[in-house]
Amino acid sequence: MKTIDELLSEGVAGKRVFVRADLNVPLDGTTITDDGRIRAVVPTVKALADAGARVIVASHLGRPKGAPDPAFSLAPAAARLGELLGADVAFAEDTVGTSAEAAVAGLADGGVAVIENLRFNAGETSKDDAERAAFADRLAGLADVYVGDGFGAVHRKHASVFDLPKRLPHYAGYLIATEVGVLKKLTDDVKRPYVVALGGAKVSDKLAVIDQLLGKADRLLIGGGMAYTFLKAKGYEVGISLLQEDQIPAVQEYIERAEKNGVELVLPVDVLVAPEFPDLKTKAPANPTTVAADAIPADQEGLDIGPETRKLYASKLADAGTVFWNGPMGVFEHPDYAEGTKAVAQALVDAPGFTVVGGGDSAAAVRTLGFDENAFGHISTGGGASLEYLEGKTLPGLAALED
Repeated sequence: MKTIDELLSEGVAGKRVFVRADLNVPLDGTTITDDGRIRAVVPTVKALADAGARVIVASHLGRPKGAPDPAFSLAPAAARLGELLGADVAFAEDTVGTSAEAAVAGLADGGVAVIENLRFNAGETSKDDAERAAFADRLAGLADVYVGDGFGAVHRKHASVFDLPKRLPHYAGYLIATEVGVLKKLTDDVKRPYVVALGGAKVSDKLAVIDQLLGKADRLLIGGGMAYTFLKAKGYEVGISLLQEDQIPAVQEYIERAEKNGVELVLPVDVLVAPEFPDLKTKAPANPTTVAADAIPADQEGLDIGPETRKLYASKLADAGTVFWNGPMGVFEHPDYAEGTKAVAQALVDAPGFTVVGGGDSAAAVRTLGFDENAFGHISTGGGASLEYLEGKTLPGLAALED
């Protein structure tokens, strides 16, 4: 795929450049609680603006129902982008209507505008090719060139990600180029031992990537809510812990395959349990109990890996040549259940090899728990996109940029 450096070498002064970013940041009302994805696109936007392009930044945020919804407005993200750029950023209150047209028409060379949430238009996410194409046609009318830099959306066959690049000269921004380079290190140029730590709520979200990794990784460390399906598959009582019973046969097969393939599959040896899920708003003390992983009481819920598991996982990461981590080890949003996730993050910091935090809740946890982002090899902006790439899937947004 062509890169933004090639575009810059061709000259962009006066050209309208459409940047498909990923500004899908978490909001508390109108307050951004983690601006990592906005900061990630700044190098691309700044380089284009500094070269005299008229930059149109577009993104989705949340899951509105194909119509305007103030709760999902990109206005806070546009304001934060302006702060990070140190420049005024115009904001259009629609996607392809009169406000967007006026905002783009009003751009001077080096100016930046953000248009409203793309998902306010049903054509963005439509499964109907014609409806998506019609929306892509209107977006194409705003610009002369397309730059894809929203890595967190490249696994979606959406109008701005898949259809629009086909209508304009297209290039990969700095973020996407970096993300793809990192993923190639996890698939084509792996330094061993290759250790993968997987957490998060549902084992079903990770089955496909586990299937691939059983032929590639040296060790798999399992935590988070998904661990209880693995423990149940081994015949353990898991109480009222998160459990996907319909996935137990698949998990049992993976446990057998891991042993057959010589992949070390590491499960929790102890867990923190409590009779109920913690209050994440008040963060009132939860007073958890630590029990062995094979001794979870029937009326208790597992909510984090225990202290012995933290030590075990740290030891399994200590000599890693390559690490990929996706998914927290427990309910890290509550201080009583943050230590497991914190221990894995610290183990990545201490590991000698190339370490990748695979986006999503893992990236949020790293920032929430106060880690220096520069202490990791790479923090991805796209959890779902990273997982699908590792699964071996073709990602529509990357395929469109390669054409």
